[in-house]
Amino acid sequence: MGVIDLPYTESIAAETDPIFERVQHVIPRVEWPVHAPYVAAINRLKRERNAVILAHNYQVPEIFYTVADIVGDSLALAMKAAETTADVIVLSGVHFMAETAKLVNPGKTVLVPDLQAGCSLAESITGGDVRLLREKYPDTPIVTYVNTSAEVKAESDVCVTSGNALQIVEALGAPRVIFLPDEYLAKWVASKTGVEIIAWKGHCEVHERFSGADIRKFREGDPALIVLAHPECPPDVLAEADYVGSTQGMTEYVGRIASGSPPGARRAGSEAQRQSSARSAARILMMTECSMADNVSGRYPNVEFVRPCNLCPHMKRNTLPKVLHSLQAMEYEVTIAPEVAERARRAVDRMLEYSRQPRD
Repeated sequence: MGVIDLPYTESIAAETDPIFERVQHVIPRVEWPVHAPYVAAINRLKRERNAVILAHNYQVPEIFYTVADIVGDSLALAMKAAETTADVIVLSGVHFMAETAKLVNPGKTVLVPDLQAGCSLAESITGGDVRLLREKYPDTPIVTYVNTSAEVKAESDVCVTSGNALQIVEALGAPRVIFLPDEYLAKWVASKTGVEIIAWKGHCEVHERFSGADIRKFREGDPALIVLAHPECPPDVLAEADYVGSTQGMTEYVGRIASGSPPGARRAGSEAQRQSSARSAARILMMTECSMADNVSGRYPNVEFVRPCNLCPHMKRNTLPKVLHSLQAMEYEVTIAPEVAERARRAVDRMLEYSRQPRD
């Protein structure tokens, strides 16, 4: 797709200035004339096509804050996708997320701005691999992280996200489960439950690059630093972190800190130090993808973020020009073979059912 430069005119400025007022703390003024024409065109096309844009937390701020209608982690996007009344869904994330949206909306058009926006974790396992595991452990439930293809989901009993994995594993009531495909997430779940976990050795190319040594280096001279980590990170990172959780969980944790009620960080000094830090300029280190801190900082400008940035090249394939092209040309549509979709949908629906159940 060729990128077409759109002009920044007075009418575009008038149309988009209210949006910029909301996002000026995360998008520099010098960049706005580049983004604004696409923002205006995308928002107009959404109305014309009765379309909705779902954006993952790892999307760049100009997508996350100016054109996205629903934002969040994989679980939030899956749940909201199941509820939308739009005719068209544009998933600004990676391909497996768009497949999930299609599974819960079989009658809707689901588009991705870039077909090459994949996922190293999803590519680490195939449906054939899952079938072999089923043969080896015939009576063991197969729990599959949502960061997988529809083909893999179709061979599974239930899907999970990082936010509900522990809840669902324990709710199954089985003494042993197969947990696919993220090895580090599986180990983290295993550390929190008495259920035996059989893990696959898949990794996220973003999170596996962090190390516990990175955290220790950042803590030098900054004992009040609060470290949040995604459970896809290696175990030595999780051992050093003050909080481990999904992207949504991290966002909520930062919100509590920003409000002056830090939830008891392990290494961030005394309670008095933490309260003082929260009221003034709390310093947060997020061990996850680059744009996560950018997007959370947009909600909580009083929190200072230290950014040890690891970028996801797949997430960053999504841009405003590509989102616009997707709506203009109705490309690229995500389709799933009916025999695969039916079985994969059961695993996703089961995840959503568990996620809606009240917790003790």
